[in-house]
Amino acid sequence: MTPGPLHYTGEPAPEWFNLSAHVIGRAAASHPDATALVLVTDPAASPDAAERWTFAELDDAVRHVAAGLLDLGLEPGDRVMIRLGNTSDYALLHFGAMAAGLVALPSSAQLTSDEARFLLADSGARAIALDEGRDLETPPGVLRVSPRDVARWRAAGDSAAYARTRADDPAYLVYTSGTTGRPKGVLHGHRSAWGRRPMYAAWLGLRAGDRLLHAGAFNWTYTLGVGLTDPWANAATALIYNGPRDPGVWARLIGMHEATIFAAVPGVYRQLLRSPELAAADLSTLRHGVTAGEALHPSLLAEWRTVTGLELYESLGMSEVSTFISAGPTVPVRPGSPGRPQPGRCVAVLPVDESADGADEPLPPGEVGLLAVHESDPALMLGYWNRPDEEAAVRRGPWFVGGDVVSLDEDGYVTFHGRADDVMNAMGYRVSPLEVEQCLAAHPSVAEVAVTDVEVRPGVRVVTAFAVPREGAVRDSSGVLSYAAAHLAPYKCPREVRWVDALPRTPNGKLRRRSLDL
Repeated sequence: MTPGPLHYTGEPAPEWFNLSAHVIGRAAASHPDATALVLVTDPAASPDAAERWTFAELDDAVRHVAAGLLDLGLEPGDRVMIRLGNTSDYALLHFGAMAAGLVALPSSAQLTSDEARFLLADSGARAIALDEGRDLETPPGVLRVSPRDVARWRAAGDSAAYARTRADDPAYLVYTSGTTGRPKGVLHGHRSAWGRRPMYAAWLGLRAGDRLLHAGAFNWTYTLGVGLTDPWANAATALIYNGPRDPGVWARLIGMHEATIFAAVPGVYRQLLRSPELAAADLSTLRHGVTAGEALHPSLLAEWRTVTGLELYESLGMSEVSTFISAGPTVPVRPGSPGRPQPGRCVAVLPVDESADGADEPLPPGEVGLLAVHESDPALMLGYWNRPDEEAAVRRGPWFVGGDVVSLDEDGYVTFHGRADDVMNAMGYRVSPLEVEQCLAAHPSVAEVAVTDVEVRPGVRVVTAFAVPREGAVRDSSGVLSYAAAHLAPYKCPREVRWVDALPRTPNGKLRRRSLDL
Protein backbone atom coordinates (compact mmCIF):
# COMPACT_ATOMS: atom_id res chain seq x y z
CA MET A 1 0.00 0.00 0.00
CA THR A 2 1.33 3.47 -0.88
CA PRO A 3 -0.04 6.89 0.16
CA GLY A 4 -0.19 8.40 -3.32
CA PRO A 5 0.41 8.06 -7.06
CA LEU A 6 3.59 6.59 -8.49
CA HIS A 7 4.25 9.49 -10.85
CA TYR A 8 3.42 13.19 -11.11
CA THR A 9 -0.25 13.44 -12.11
CA GLY A 10 -0.50 17.17 -12.75
CA GLU A 11 -0.59 18.73 -16.21
CA PRO A 12 2.86 18.53 -17.85
CA ALA A 13 4.70 21.74 -18.71
CA PRO A 14 4.53 22.91 -22.32
CA GLU A 15 7.55 22.00 -24.43
CA TRP A 16 8.36 25.67 -25.17
CA PHE A 17 8.26 27.60 -21.95
CA ASN A 18 10.04 30.70 -20.63
CA LEU A 19 9.81 31.30 -16.89
CA SER A 20 9.79 35.11 -17.09
CA ALA A 21 7.23 35.12 -19.90
CA HIS A 22 4.99 32.80 -17.88
CA VAL A 23 5.34 34.84 -14.70
CA ILE A 24 5.43 38.43 -16.02
CA GLY A 25 4.50 38.41 -19.71
CA ARG A 26 1.12 36.71 -19.18
CA ALA A 27 0.10 39.07 -16.38
CA ALA A 28 1.18 42.09 -18.46
CA ALA A 29 -1.06 40.90 -21.28
CA SER A 30 -4.10 40.17 -19.09
CA HIS A 31 -3.70 42.77 -16.30
CA PRO A 32 -1.38 45.50 -17.69
CA ASP A 33 -2.49 48.22 -15.26
CA ALA A 34 -2.69 46.05 -12.15
CA THR A 35 -0.03 46.63 -9.49
CA ALA A 36 2.73 44.02 -9.72
CA LEU A 37 5.21 45.27 -7.13
CA VAL A 38 5.15 47.61 -4.16
CA LEU A 39 8.54 48.28 -2.59
CA VAL A 40 8.26 49.99 0.80
CA THR A 41 11.18 51.87 2.33
CA ASP A 42 9.44 53.90 5.05
CA PRO A 43 6.77 51.95 6.97
CA ALA A 44 5.36 55.19 8.40
CA ALA A 45 4.92 56.92 5.04
CA SER A 46 1.72 56.95 3.03
CA PRO A 47 1.27 53.91 0.78
CA ASP A 48 1.40 56.31 -2.18
CA ALA A 49 5.04 57.09 -1.31
CA ALA A 50 6.15 53.51 -1.99
CA GLU A 51 7.86 52.46 -5.23
CA ARG A 52 5.17 50.95 -7.47
CA TRP A 53 5.24 48.95 -10.68
CA THR A 54 2.36 47.87 -12.86
CA PHE A 55 2.65 44.61 -14.78
CA ALA A 56 3.05 46.57 -18.02
CA GLU A 57 5.92 48.59 -16.53
CA LEU A 58 7.55 45.48 -15.08
CA ASP A 59 7.27 43.61 -18.38
CA ASP A 60 8.80 46.54 -20.27
CA ALA A 61 11.71 46.90 -17.80
CA VAL A 62 12.52 43.19 -17.71
CA ARG A 63 12.68 42.97 -21.51
CA HIS A 64 14.89 46.09 -21.66
CA VAL A 65 17.27 44.48 -19.15
CA ALA A 66 17.23 41.28 -21.22
CA ALA A 67 18.26 43.30 -24.30
CA GLY A 68 21.03 45.03 -22.35
CA LEU A 69 22.47 41.73 -21.12
CA LEU A 70 22.46 40.27 -24.62
CA ASP A 71 24.16 43.40 -25.99
CA LEU A 72 27.10 42.62 -23.67
CA GLY A 73 27.75 39.53 -25.79
CA LEU A 74 26.26 37.02 -23.36
CA GLU A 75 24.87 33.86 -24.92
CA PRO A 76 22.06 31.45 -23.94
CA GLY A 77 23.07 29.39 -20.92
CA ASP A 78 25.65 31.89 -19.63
CA ARG A 79 25.39 32.45 -15.87
CA VAL A 80 24.74 35.95 -14.50
CA MET A 81 25.56 36.26 -10.80
CA ILE A 82 23.59 38.93 -8.91
CA ARG A 83 25.11 40.50 -5.81
CA LEU A 84 22.99 43.57 -5.15
CA GLY A 85 21.22 45.12 -2.19
CA ASN A 86 17.49 44.94 -1.57
CA THR A 87 16.28 47.02 -4.53
CA SER A 88 14.00 46.43 -7.49
CA ASP A 89 17.09 46.18 -9.72
CA TYR A 90 17.64 42.74 -8.18
CA ALA A 91 14.30 41.51 -9.48
CA LEU A 92 14.80 43.14 -12.89
CA LEU A 93 18.16 41.40 -13.36
CA HIS A 94 16.94 38.04 -12.05
CA PHE A 95 13.91 37.88 -14.35
CA GLY A 96 15.66 39.79 -17.14
CA ALA A 97 18.42 37.20 -17.33
CA MET A 98 15.90 34.37 -17.65
CA ALA A 99 13.86 36.39 -20.16
CA ALA A 100 17.01 36.52 -22.32
CA GLY A 101 17.63 32.77 -22.08
CA LEU A 102 20.53 33.29 -19.65
CA VAL A 103 20.86 31.61 -16.24
CA ALA A 104 20.28 33.83 -13.21
CA LEU A 105 22.46 33.17 -10.18
CA PRO A 106 20.96 35.00 -7.17
CA SER A 107 23.33 35.36 -4.21
CA SER A 108 22.78 36.60 -0.70
CA ALA A 109 24.00 40.04 0.28
CA GLN A 110 25.06 38.44 3.58
CA LEU A 111 27.82 36.39 1.95
CA THR A 112 31.39 37.43 2.63
CA SER A 113 33.73 38.22 -0.27
CA ASP A 114 35.37 34.79 0.10
CA GLU A 115 32.02 33.06 -0.17
CA ALA A 116 30.93 35.19 -3.12
CA ARG A 117 34.18 34.51 -4.98
CA PHE A 118 33.62 30.78 -4.54
CA LEU A 119 30.15 31.02 -6.12
CA LEU A 120 31.53 33.08 -8.99
CA ALA A 121 34.33 30.60 -9.69
CA ASP A 122 32.30 27.42 -9.16
CA SER A 123 29.47 28.58 -11.43
CA GLY A 124 31.76 29.89 -14.17
CA ALA A 125 29.58 32.99 -14.37
CA ARG A 126 30.22 35.21 -17.39
CA ALA A 127 28.85 38.34 -15.69
CA ILE A 128 28.25 39.68 -12.20
CA ALA A 129 25.93 42.48 -11.09
CA LEU A 130 27.39 44.57 -8.27
CA ASP A 131 26.24 47.66 -6.41
CA GLU A 132 28.43 50.75 -6.87
CA GLY A 133 30.06 50.38 -3.45
CA ARG A 134 30.21 46.58 -3.36
CA ASP A 135 33.44 45.52 -5.08
CA LEU A 136 34.58 41.95 -5.64
CA GLU A 137 37.77 40.61 -7.16
CA THR A 138 36.77 38.88 -10.39
CA PRO A 139 38.71 36.77 -12.89
CA PRO A 140 39.63 38.30 -16.27
CA GLY A 141 36.80 38.16 -18.76
CA VAL A 142 33.95 38.36 -16.24
CA LEU A 143 31.68 41.23 -17.21
CA ARG A 144 30.49 43.69 -14.58
CA VAL A 145 26.99 45.13 -14.45
CA SER A 146 25.89 47.97 -12.16
CA PRO A 147 22.55 49.62 -11.32
CA ARG A 148 23.63 52.45 -13.62
CA ASP A 149 23.70 49.94 -16.49
CA VAL A 150 20.17 48.82 -15.59
CA ALA A 151 18.97 52.44 -15.65
CA ARG A 152 20.72 53.03 -18.97
CA TRP A 153 19.20 49.94 -20.57
CA ARG A 154 15.74 50.96 -19.44
CA ALA A 155 16.18 54.44 -20.92
CA ALA A 156 17.74 53.24 -24.19
CA GLY A 157 14.54 51.87 -25.67
CA ASP A 158 15.97 48.53 -26.86
CA SER A 159 13.69 45.67 -25.88
CA ALA A 160 14.14 41.93 -26.31
CA ALA A 161 11.40 39.43 -26.94
CA TYR A 162 11.19 36.65 -24.38
CA ALA A 163 13.63 33.93 -25.41
CA ARG A 164 12.14 30.82 -26.98
CA THR A 165 13.37 28.41 -24.34
CA ARG A 166 12.31 24.86 -23.69
CA ALA A 167 10.82 23.85 -20.36
CA ASP A 168 13.95 21.82 -19.55
CA ASP A 169 16.42 24.58 -20.44
CA PRO A 170 18.38 26.01 -17.45
CA ALA A 171 16.76 29.10 -15.90
CA TYR A 172 18.44 29.77 -12.55
CA LEU A 173 21.15 28.38 -10.31
CA VAL A 174 20.97 28.62 -6.53
CA TYR A 175 23.59 27.50 -4.03
CA THR A 176 22.69 25.57 -0.91
CA SER A 177 24.59 23.80 1.83
CA GLY A 178 24.74 20.03 1.81
CA THR A 179 26.70 17.27 3.45
CA THR A 180 30.03 18.49 2.05
CA GLY A 181 32.01 21.51 3.17
CA ARG A 182 31.25 23.73 0.17
CA PRO A 183 27.84 24.92 -1.07
CA LYS A 184 26.58 23.15 -4.18
CA GLY A 185 24.70 24.69 -7.08
CA VAL A 186 21.11 23.56 -7.63
CA LEU A 187 20.19 24.08 -11.29
CA HIS A 188 16.52 24.62 -12.12
CA GLY A 189 14.81 24.66 -15.49
CA HIS A 190 12.21 27.10 -16.77
CA ARG A 191 9.65 24.39 -15.99
CA SER A 192 10.14 25.07 -12.26
CA ALA A 193 7.55 27.88 -12.44
CA TRP A 194 5.05 25.43 -13.91
CA GLY A 195 5.89 22.98 -11.14
CA ARG A 196 4.94 25.55 -8.51
CA ARG A 197 1.27 25.56 -9.54
CA PRO A 198 0.10 22.83 -7.10
CA MET A 199 1.04 25.03 -4.15
CA TYR A 200 -1.24 27.92 -5.10
CA ALA A 201 -4.45 26.35 -3.82
CA ALA A 202 -2.98 23.76 -1.46
CA TRP A 203 -0.69 26.10 0.48
CA LEU A 204 -0.82 29.79 -0.43
CA GLY A 205 -4.50 30.12 -1.27
CA LEU A 206 -3.37 32.67 -3.85
CA ARG A 207 -5.55 34.34 -6.48
CA ALA A 208 -5.58 37.35 -8.80
CA GLY A 209 -5.77 40.66 -6.94
CA ASP A 210 -4.19 39.34 -3.74
CA ARG A 211 -1.50 41.38 -2.00
CA LEU A 212 1.21 39.08 -0.66
CA LEU A 213 3.63 40.62 1.85
CA HIS A 214 6.88 38.68 2.13
CA ALA A 215 9.21 39.23 5.09
CA GLY A 216 12.39 38.59 3.10
CA ALA A 217 14.80 40.47 0.85
CA PHE A 218 15.00 40.12 -2.93
CA ASN A 219 18.21 38.08 -2.70
CA TRP A 220 16.58 35.18 -0.81
CA THR A 221 15.22 32.36 -2.95
CA TYR A 222 12.18 32.12 -0.62
CA THR A 223 11.40 35.72 -1.62
CA LEU A 224 12.18 35.28 -5.32
CA GLY A 225 9.82 32.29 -5.35
CA VAL A 226 6.96 32.83 -2.92
CA GLY A 227 7.40 36.60 -2.72
CA LEU A 228 7.61 37.39 -6.46
CA THR A 229 7.20 34.42 -8.82
CA ASP A 230 4.02 33.11 -7.25
CA PRO A 231 2.07 36.38 -6.93
CA TRP A 232 3.04 37.48 -10.45
CA ALA A 233 2.09 34.12 -11.95
CA ASN A 234 -1.37 34.73 -10.47
CA ALA A 235 -1.65 38.46 -11.40
CA ALA A 236 -1.35 39.35 -7.71
CA THR A 237 0.70 42.09 -6.02
CA ALA A 238 4.08 41.44 -4.39
CA LEU A 239 4.78 43.58 -1.32
CA ILE A 240 8.46 43.81 -0.32
CA TYR A 241 9.99 45.89 2.45
CA ASN A 242 13.54 47.27 2.36
CA GLY A 243 13.57 49.68 5.30
CA PRO A 244 14.81 49.36 8.90
CA ARG A 245 13.80 46.10 10.57
CA ASP A 246 11.96 45.80 13.84
CA PRO A 247 9.55 43.08 15.00
CA GLY A 248 6.46 45.29 14.76
CA VAL A 249 7.02 46.57 11.24
CA TRP A 250 5.18 43.64 9.66
CA ALA A 251 2.00 44.39 11.58
CA ARG A 252 2.12 48.03 10.40
CA LEU A 253 2.75 47.01 6.81
CA ILE A 254 -0.10 44.50 6.77
CA GLY A 255 -2.54 47.19 7.86
CA MET A 256 -1.21 50.10 5.82
CA HIS A 257 -0.87 48.17 2.57
CA GLU A 258 -3.91 45.92 3.07
CA ALA A 259 -2.01 42.67 2.70
CA THR A 260 -4.17 39.60 2.21
CA ILE A 261 -1.42 37.00 2.76
CA PHE A 262 1.74 37.23 4.88
CA ALA A 263 4.73 34.95 4.22
CA ALA A 264 7.65 34.52 6.63
CA VAL A 265 9.74 31.97 8.53
CA PRO A 266 8.50 30.86 11.97
CA GLY A 267 11.02 33.11 13.72
CA VAL A 268 9.40 36.23 12.25
CA TYR A 269 5.98 35.14 13.51
CA ARG A 270 7.52 34.51 16.93
CA GLN A 271 8.98 38.04 17.00
CA LEU A 272 5.76 39.57 15.71
CA LEU A 273 3.74 37.93 18.46
CA ARG A 274 6.08 39.49 21.04
CA SER A 275 5.61 42.95 19.54
CA PRO A 276 3.14 45.31 21.28
CA GLU A 277 2.25 46.72 17.85
CA LEU A 278 0.42 43.54 16.85
CA ALA A 279 -2.47 44.19 19.26
CA ALA A 280 -3.13 47.62 17.72
CA ALA A 281 -2.64 46.54 14.11
CA ASP A 282 -5.42 46.40 11.54
CA LEU A 283 -5.37 42.83 10.24
CA SER A 284 -8.84 42.99 8.72
CA THR A 285 -7.61 42.34 5.16
CA LEU A 286 -5.34 39.42 6.11
CA ARG A 287 -6.84 36.01 5.29
CA HIS A 288 -3.98 33.90 6.66
CA GLY A 289 -0.26 33.58 7.08
CA VAL A 290 2.09 31.04 5.48
CA THR A 291 5.42 29.79 6.73
CA ALA A 292 8.34 27.71 5.47
CA GLY A 293 12.06 27.24 5.99
CA GLU A 294 11.93 25.46 9.35
CA ALA A 295 9.45 23.44 11.38
CA LEU A 296 6.47 25.28 12.87
CA HIS A 297 6.24 24.45 16.57
CA PRO A 298 2.65 23.63 17.68
CA SER A 299 2.88 26.20 20.50
CA LEU A 300 3.66 28.98 18.00
CA LEU A 301 0.74 27.92 15.81
CA ALA A 302 -1.58 27.92 18.82
CA GLU A 303 -0.43 31.37 19.95
CA TRP A 304 -0.86 32.86 16.44
CA ARG A 305 -4.39 31.45 16.23
CA THR A 306 -5.30 32.76 19.69
CA VAL A 307 -3.90 36.27 19.20
CA THR A 308 -5.01 36.89 15.60
CA GLY A 309 -7.90 34.51 15.04
CA LEU A 310 -6.26 33.57 11.74
CA GLU A 311 -4.81 30.37 10.35
CA LEU A 312 -1.12 29.77 9.71
CA TYR A 313 -0.26 27.32 6.95
CA GLU A 314 3.06 25.48 7.04
CA SER A 315 4.93 23.87 4.16
CA LEU A 316 7.92 21.59 3.77
CA GLY A 317 10.24 21.76 0.80
CA MET A 318 13.84 22.12 -0.24
CA SER A 319 15.96 24.07 -2.68
CA GLU A 320 15.86 21.12 -5.08
CA VAL A 321 12.07 21.01 -5.46
CA SER A 322 10.56 24.06 -3.70
CA THR A 323 7.58 23.31 -1.42
CA PHE A 324 5.63 20.12 -2.07
CA ILE A 325 4.17 19.20 1.35
CA SER A 326 1.77 21.71 2.90
CA ALA A 327 -1.40 22.57 4.72
CA GLY A 328 -3.61 25.30 3.33
CA PRO A 329 -7.14 26.51 2.67
CA THR A 330 -7.96 23.16 1.05
CA VAL A 331 -5.89 21.03 3.45
CA PRO A 332 -6.85 21.18 7.17
CA VAL A 333 -4.00 21.97 9.56
CA ARG A 334 -2.82 19.24 11.91
CA PRO A 335 -0.53 20.73 14.58
CA GLY A 336 2.87 19.08 14.50
CA SER A 337 2.62 18.16 10.82
CA PRO A 338 3.65 20.37 7.87
CA GLY A 339 0.71 18.92 5.92
CA ARG A 340 0.43 16.41 3.11
CA PRO A 341 1.58 16.14 -0.52
CA GLN A 342 0.01 18.76 -2.77
CA PRO A 343 -2.39 17.50 -5.48
CA GLY A 344 -0.51 16.01 -8.40
CA ARG A 345 2.71 15.47 -6.46
CA CYS A 346 4.22 12.01 -6.33
CA VAL A 347 5.77 11.67 -2.87
CA ALA A 348 6.89 8.56 -1.03
CA VAL A 349 8.88 7.37 1.97
CA LEU A 350 11.81 5.10 1.09
CA PRO A 351 13.95 2.91 3.35
CA VAL A 352 16.83 4.74 5.03
CA ASP A 353 19.25 1.97 4.05
CA GLU A 354 19.85 2.41 0.34
CA SER A 355 21.55 -0.99 0.13
CA ALA A 356 18.51 -2.87 1.42
CA ASP A 357 16.33 -4.97 -0.88
CA GLY A 358 13.54 -2.81 -2.28
CA ALA A 359 15.37 0.40 -1.39
CA ASP A 360 13.53 2.29 -4.14
CA GLU A 361 10.12 0.84 -3.21
CA PRO A 362 7.81 3.11 -1.14
CA LEU A 363 7.20 2.09 2.45
CA PRO A 364 3.63 1.66 3.72
CA PRO A 365 1.93 4.36 5.84
CA GLY A 366 3.28 4.72 9.35
CA GLU A 367 6.81 3.51 8.62
CA VAL A 368 9.74 5.89 9.08
CA GLY A 369 12.13 6.53 6.19
CA LEU A 370 13.51 9.13 3.79
CA LEU A 371 11.19 11.59 2.08
CA ALA A 372 11.37 11.22 -1.70
CA VAL A 373 9.91 12.99 -4.75
CA HIS A 374 9.40 11.32 -8.12
CA GLU A 375 11.59 12.48 -11.00
CA SER A 376 8.48 13.27 -13.08
CA ASP A 377 7.69 16.34 -10.93
CA PRO A 378 8.36 19.48 -13.06
CA ALA A 379 9.42 21.39 -9.94
CA LEU A 380 12.37 19.05 -9.41
CA MET A 381 15.81 20.48 -10.19
CA LEU A 382 17.66 19.63 -13.39
CA GLY A 383 20.56 18.53 -11.21
CA TYR A 384 23.53 19.69 -9.15
CA TRP A 385 26.00 21.92 -10.95
CA ASN A 386 29.15 19.92 -11.77
CA ARG A 387 28.65 17.60 -8.78
CA PRO A 388 28.02 14.12 -10.27
CA ASP A 389 28.87 12.31 -7.03
CA GLU A 390 26.42 14.36 -4.99
CA GLU A 391 23.87 14.00 -7.78
CA ALA A 392 24.19 10.22 -7.66
CA ALA A 393 23.83 10.23 -3.87
CA VAL A 394 20.32 11.72 -4.00
CA ARG A 395 18.99 9.58 -6.87
CA ARG A 396 17.44 6.22 -6.11
CA GLY A 397 15.78 4.67 -9.12
CA PRO A 398 13.12 7.16 -10.29
CA TRP A 399 13.21 9.04 -6.97
CA PHE A 400 14.97 12.12 -5.66
CA VAL A 401 15.77 11.47 -2.01
CA GLY A 402 16.43 14.36 0.36
CA GLY A 403 17.76 14.08 3.89
CA ASP A 404 14.44 14.47 5.73
CA VAL A 405 13.38 11.49 7.83
CA VAL A 406 9.58 11.29 7.94
CA SER A 407 6.54 9.07 8.07
CA LEU A 408 3.22 9.37 6.24
CA ASP A 409 -0.05 8.41 7.90
CA GLU A 410 -3.09 6.88 6.19
CA ASP A 411 -4.35 10.35 5.26
CA GLY A 412 -1.02 11.36 3.74
CA TYR A 413 -0.01 13.75 6.55
CA VAL A 414 3.72 13.98 7.17
CA THR A 415 5.43 13.66 10.54
CA PHE A 416 8.98 15.00 10.56
CA HIS A 417 11.51 12.87 12.49
CA GLY A 418 14.69 14.86 11.84
CA ARG A 419 17.53 14.66 9.31
CA ALA A 420 19.46 11.64 8.10
CA ASP A 421 22.52 13.86 7.68
CA ASP A 422 24.04 16.63 9.80
CA VAL A 423 22.71 19.59 7.82
CA MET A 424 21.51 22.32 10.18
CA ASN A 425 18.65 24.76 9.84
CA ALA A 426 19.57 28.34 10.72
CA MET A 427 16.89 31.00 10.34
CA GLY A 428 15.39 29.16 7.38
CA TYR A 429 18.75 28.51 5.68
CA ARG A 430 20.33 25.09 5.29
CA VAL A 431 23.87 25.17 6.69
CA SER A 432 26.56 22.51 6.42
CA PRO A 433 28.41 21.97 9.71
CA LEU A 434 31.49 21.02 7.71
CA GLU A 435 31.64 24.45 6.10
CA VAL A 436 31.51 26.16 9.51
CA GLU A 437 33.99 23.72 11.03
CA GLN A 438 36.52 24.24 8.23
CA CYS A 439 36.40 27.97 8.89
CA LEU A 440 36.72 27.79 12.70
CA ALA A 441 39.51 25.21 12.56
CA ALA A 442 41.81 27.91 11.16
CA HIS A 443 41.54 30.01 14.33
CA PRO A 444 44.77 29.84 16.39
CA SER A 445 42.94 28.94 19.62
CA VAL A 446 41.16 25.92 18.14
CA ALA A 447 42.68 22.43 17.96
CA GLU A 448 39.47 20.63 16.98
CA VAL A 449 35.92 21.82 16.46
CA ALA A 450 32.49 20.39 15.77
CA VAL A 451 29.34 22.33 15.00
CA THR A 452 25.68 21.49 15.41
CA ASP A 453 22.39 23.29 16.02
CA VAL A 454 21.19 23.26 19.61
CA GLU A 455 17.62 23.78 20.80
CA VAL A 456 17.62 26.71 23.22
CA ARG A 457 13.86 26.78 23.70
CA PRO A 458 10.91 24.98 22.09
CA GLY A 459 11.05 25.49 18.35
CA VAL A 460 14.23 27.61 18.43
CA ARG A 461 17.61 26.17 17.42
CA VAL A 462 20.90 28.06 17.10
CA VAL A 463 24.24 27.10 15.56
CA THR A 464 26.71 26.21 18.33
CA ALA A 465 30.44 25.39 18.10
CA PHE A 466 32.05 22.82 20.41
CA ALA A 467 35.80 23.52 20.42
CA VAL A 468 38.84 21.77 21.86
CA PRO A 469 41.50 24.40 22.68
CA ARG A 470 45.08 24.17 21.48
CA GLU A 471 47.56 23.39 24.22
CA GLY A 472 48.36 26.58 26.10
CA ALA A 473 45.86 28.66 24.11
CA VAL A 474 43.41 31.08 25.70
CA ARG A 475 39.78 29.97 25.38
CA ASP A 476 38.93 33.03 23.34
CA SER A 477 35.22 32.63 22.54
CA SER A 478 34.73 36.20 21.40
CA GLY A 479 37.77 35.91 19.14
CA VAL A 480 36.44 32.73 17.54
CA LEU A 481 33.02 34.34 16.97
CA SER A 482 34.64 37.44 15.47
CA TYR A 483 36.74 35.25 13.19
CA ALA A 484 33.61 33.44 12.02
CA ALA A 485 31.84 36.74 11.35
CA ALA A 486 34.71 37.85 9.12
CA HIS A 487 34.63 34.71 6.99
CA LEU A 488 31.03 33.44 7.00
CA ALA A 489 27.61 34.85 6.22
CA PRO A 490 25.80 35.87 9.44
CA TYR A 491 23.28 33.02 9.29
CA LYS A 492 26.15 30.48 9.19
CA CYS A 493 27.97 31.89 12.22
CA PRO A 494 27.70 30.12 15.57
CA ARG A 495 25.95 32.03 18.30
CA GLU A 496 27.97 30.37 21.05
CA VAL A 497 31.31 28.59 21.54
CA ARG A 498 31.41 25.82 24.13
CA TRP A 499 34.92 24.69 25.09
CA VAL A 500 35.33 20.95 25.70
CA ASP A 501 38.26 18.64 26.48
CA ALA A 502 37.41 16.22 23.66
CA LEU A 503 34.83 15.69 20.93
CA PRO A 504 32.52 12.64 21.05
CA ARG A 505 33.58 10.00 18.53
CA THR A 506 32.69 6.45 17.53
CA PRO A 507 35.16 3.59 18.23
CA ASN A 508 36.58 4.05 14.72
CA GLY A 509 37.11 7.77 15.32
CA LYS A 510 34.15 9.20 13.43
CA LEU A 511 32.68 12.39 14.90
CA ARG A 512 29.27 11.95 16.59
CA ARG A 513 27.65 15.37 16.19
CA ARG A 514 24.36 14.19 17.65
CA SER A 515 26.13 13.53 20.96
CA LEU A 516 27.55 17.04 21.25
CA ASP A 517 24.72 18.52 23.33
CA LEU A 518 24.08 15.51 25.53
